Amino acid sequence: MRSIVKLAIVLTLTAALASVTTVASAQDSGHRIAVVDVAKIFKEHEAIKAQVAAVESKLKSYDEQFKAKREELQKEVEKLKTFSPGTPAYTQQEEKVASMESKLRLEMARTRKELADAEAKIYFDNYQQIAAAVADVAKYNKINLVLRYNSEDMDKAKGDSVVRGVMKNIVYHDSSMDMTAAIMKILSQRIAQGNAGTSAR
Repeated sequence: MRSIVKLAIVLTLTAALASVTTVASAQDSGHRIAVVDVAKIFKEHEAIKAQVAAVESKLKSYDEQFKAKREELQKEVEKLKTFSPGTPAYTQQEEKVASMESKLRLEMARTRKELADAEAKIYFDNYQQIAAAVADVAKYNKINLVLRYNSEDMDKAKGDSVVRGVMKNIVYHDSSMDMTAAIMKILSQRIAQGNAGTSAR
């Protein structure tokens, strides 16, 4: 059964690699060039979106926990106001509030850093996979250069969209040069292969 799964994956990957042959055949002489929209892959690939969503879900959960702790801290601050400054009770409560606030700030900073690192790892790991897939497609089709581009259409009602559009490095390209769809297909198959290998252990 495992051999059948592997064969299916190999056949699918071969088809994905071959789907970009029009890029190479369209450039019979000289250097062969293709383009890929990396931002689109990160934005639309389901597996990557699921990984990012998981981190965002954890962040939302932690925010709710911190909200409850901030409310608890605020209660202690209000309690501090009931004591007279300079009294032992005031000093004790003041120290308690300061300690709670310090611990909360530290915990929040540590948690946010951990989640930021986790999100950065998602982008790093997936970019490595994207780069590897691009290299495989390029070598298979004897493509010498793959340029990163942005396929997003400009929205004249949005200033930032117009700026991004005006600053695009590539003004025009033939659609046959775009290997984005092939890369997304290969990523899906490799992730599925990795999941199958993990579940088979």
